[in-house]
Amino acid sequence: MIKHLGLKAYGKINLGLDVIRRREDGYHEVKMIMQTVRVYDAVELVRKDRPGIHLTTNLYYLPENENNLGFKAAKLLMEEFDIQEGLDIKIRKFIPVAAGMAGGSSDAAAVLFGVNKMFGIGLSKLQLMERGLKLGADVPYCIMRGTALAEGIGEILTPLPPVEQCKILIAKPPVSVSTKFVYENLNLPSLGKEAHPDIDSLKSAIEARDFYKMAERMGNILETVTVPAYPVIQTIKDRMMELGAVNAMMSGSGPTVFGLFTNPVAAQKAYEQMRYGDSSELAKQVYLTSFYNRKGNIHGK
Repeated sequence: MIKHLGLKAYGKINLGLDVIRRREDGYHEVKMIMQTVRVYDAVELVRKDRPGIHLTTNLYYLPENENNLGFKAAKLLMEEFDIQEGLDIKIRKFIPVAAGMAGGSSDAAAVLFGVNKMFGIGLSKLQLMERGLKLGADVPYCIMRGTALAEGIGEILTPLPPVEQCKILIAKPPVSVSTKFVYENLNLPSLGKEAHPDIDSLKSAIEARDFYKMAERMGNILETVTVPAYPVIQTIKDRMMELGAVNAMMSGSGPTVFGLFTNPVAAQKAYEQMRYGDSSELAKQVYLTSFYNRKGNIHGK
């Protein structure tokens, strides 16, 4: 019997993000390329004899009840499979919150994986992904992880070859962005063709393992909304390019910005400059990391 599980809920960035159209149900049809990075939340599950779910986090402003995606994930499986025992969930957040890196979705994915394993439910990865979609469009990807093309509302996933390794500088400015605000203010009819990134060309560059072409093809249509509302995002992008990034872009609906570096020395210097130097006032959280494309145990070490 498994009594305790320690899991890593890895964040993601978008190497490309295009919005095709707004559907009649209010959702937006997207075409994007997702990539897992080695910035993660620590999720701890402890099995209890007493019934009920108890969740805590290290951030006072996050919900610790049914408004937390991790709580919802546990409840979904425990109710479906009539699990009468209890569960304590502890989440230590390191992925920036409300930042376009799917932190909440990744926490939910880790809890789904953990509850499935801890209580011997026996669901396959695909079955977990199907249930994850009930919690959010990013959750199936956060279960699958790696490099993937996402279509539909983000739930139609096609695995892609791993991206060539490089150093990734991640910086979140001291602002929080509402995904709802960004999509509600995305005026697709007013945008020209040049605003839409060429996701097919980006995908081809990844499949050809052409790193520089991939970096050149990166693009995020949501920048047309978020950058004018929060100019600091463009300032961070420009600063990363000055510091040697091959390219820099906003992830998801923002405000997190990432820069890709092929020179590890330049990446380290850029990290120190962004975190401690004359750019430190631009970013509240700064990480220097790499891609995560490990196969096998989807939420192991």
